[in-house]
Amino acid sequence: MNIIILGAGEIGMHMADMLCEREHNVCVIDCDETVAVEASDKLDARVITGNGASVGVLEEAGVAECNAFFALSRSDTTNLVSASLAKALGAGKAVCRVHTDIHQEQWLFDYRKRFDIDHLFSAERLAAVELAKYIRNPDCLAVEEVARGRIELQETRLDASSPAAGKTLRELALPERVRVGSILRGGRAMIPDADERLEAGDVIALFGAARALEEAGRLFRVPKTSAEGTRVVIFGGGGYGFALAQMLEGRKFRTRIFETDPKRCEYLAGVLQHTTLINADATSVRQLREEQVGEADFFVGATNDDEDNVMTCLQAKDLGVKHCLTLVHRADYADAVTRAGSKLGILGAVSPRVATGRDLIRFATSERFHTLLELSGGIEVVEFVVASGGSLDGKKVHEVPWPRGCGLVSLTHGSSAGVPAAGDVFVAGDIVAAMVSPQAKRGLGKLVA
Repeated sequence: MNIIILGAGEIGMHMADMLCEREHNVCVIDCDETVAVEASDKLDARVITGNGASVGVLEEAGVAECNAFFALSRSDTTNLVSASLAKALGAGKAVCRVHTDIHQEQWLFDYRKRFDIDHLFSAERLAAVELAKYIRNPDCLAVEEVARGRIELQETRLDASSPAAGKTLRELALPERVRVGSILRGGRAMIPDADERLEAGDVIALFGAARALEEAGRLFRVPKTSAEGTRVVIFGGGGYGFALAQMLEGRKFRTRIFETDPKRCEYLAGVLQHTTLINADATSVRQLREEQVGEADFFVGATNDDEDNVMTCLQAKDLGVKHCLTLVHRADYADAVTRAGSKLGILGAVSPRVATGRDLIRFATSERFHTLLELSGGIEVVEFVVASGGSLDGKKVHEVPWPRGCGLVSLTHGSSAGVPAAGDVFVAGDIVAAMVSPQAKRGLGKLVA
């Protein structure tokens, strides 16, 4: 595929390197000549120095022939304008990076529709999602997101004492639009029907809105600890810390943020209703002791400085914090910290580059649908767009002859998303996510063509 990347920063370089390894034809644009020269030396790709929001530069990069355009610079304005121009000039897909505050507003104002962009994302939010998984669902085996974060997947092992053990799915009083997507039993995965009886030890994949899953979770697991009152301390009130605090707001977490900039503290205090702001330096052990950080359940290093994040986590662990999490911006360092986690006392290390790359790589494919997630037992979560005039356009969910081993888990229509019901109608442009077994992929591919 022909792919253009705007921005040769940390995320842009990681994405370009990943795509070059997959033997795509990559062109990178950056306005800084020094950065562009460094990128040219490191990448097996064409590099152009220029303004990515210029039509002339985009045409020089070959935008009319590109299959995917990724706007990954640090400027929201440049990214939005360049992605919109790229789409208008003939790019197959336009993907745009924005910061947390703009991403949060997309449910109030449809940036994607206004700028004709296929995907809008926040690198800060993607990294925060990875961190939040550890905090929000300590008893889950895995937690993932689909449908632009509106639908969550939680994998959990069914305990013998769970209310759902021994019951069929039909007998369970699941909340509205919550679905059991798959069951892994004895190493074999299945897409269950309503008469499937659950057994102790089953690994259940639940789909639904996050709040609905909190209610449904009581049927499937007996939590070892209650999430109510979980004490979380975040080091850094920048984009990453802000995004994480937003995810924890209103979920009965007691969250505090350490931030040294008083103006930033004032801003955060105005937008975070259930988070305590501490204008202090968390790298100081004295400050950590004064704020009794050692009593926290989770301490999260969320600044842009890898060394400060890791070292402050070690200090917090030494003071008695139960679990420490950290951002590590360099992907290779994140792997090293994760591997040495048990020795360092750090539960997990998240790389924003890796989180972003995993989210965006799906746009570098020409297949009818692309894989979002791979689950145990060969089950995949795939995503596709309803084609205008295709076999799904205008049909209700129950009217479609879905192949055996396929189950729908999300339907995104404009700015709304949810687990689809039988009476929901597909409209051209809708984005659908489905769980599919290896045997059902071929049938689904024919259906969505």
